[in-house]
Amino acid sequence: MSAAACIPGASHEDAKPPSADPSTSASGGKNGTRGLSDAIGWLKMARESRTGYERDKFRLWTDADHDGCDTRKEVLLAEAVKKPRQGKGCKLTGGSWRSYYDDKTVTDARKLDIDHVVPLAEAWDSGASKWTAQRREQYANDLGAERSLVAVSLGPNRTKGDKDPAEWMPPTKDATCTYVADWVAAKLRWKLTVDQAEQTKLQQMAAGCPSTKVTFTPAP
Repeated sequence: MSAAACIPGASHEDAKPPSADPSTSASGGKNGTRGLSDAIGWLKMARESRTGYERDKFRLWTDADHDGCDTRKEVLLAEAVKKPRQGKGCKLTGGSWRSYYDDKTVTDARKLDIDHVVPLAEAWDSGASKWTAQRREQYANDLGAERSLVAVSLGPNRTKGDKDPAEWMPPTKDATCTYVADWVAAKLRWKLTVDQAEQTKLQQMAAGCPSTKVTFTPAP
């Protein structure tokens, strides 16, 4: 889950022919890699609705593999630039992380949020409202994709809140291509829709990211 690469979560494989249904273009367990603009074109457009949303409908920070470390700590361990010491009960001390939203180094895990790249409320708006509670729990604790969850500074994450890219982008310009690729990959992975303003903004951003490619694996 390192955020140090130029385009974390984006693949550098050669692009494969597009498919009208991206779920049918899997190759080696992954969907065909496409340029960012093409990948955005795979997203289904639909109106959003937040009716019935409650954050508690997404169960957070579970310990699916029963190793003593919940999802938050698993992300911190995976993304650490300098590994923290792991004590009893998965208590983490020391370590350092690079928050790619604001390009800052953080040396205190308590000053990091684990951000759902596509926020829970946004996921609800764009398809998760129809899911089972179990499916929403899987989404909220998605460790199966490197870029669905990222460790970032408190400030930009709190400013982001539930906003989509039409309303918020990372303050560091160098994070733009990474963030848009992460967003698109997460939405494709979970078959979430986009609204008109969101799609327009994503395509505007993609125009400045000609070498960025997106590969995603459909959520099980």
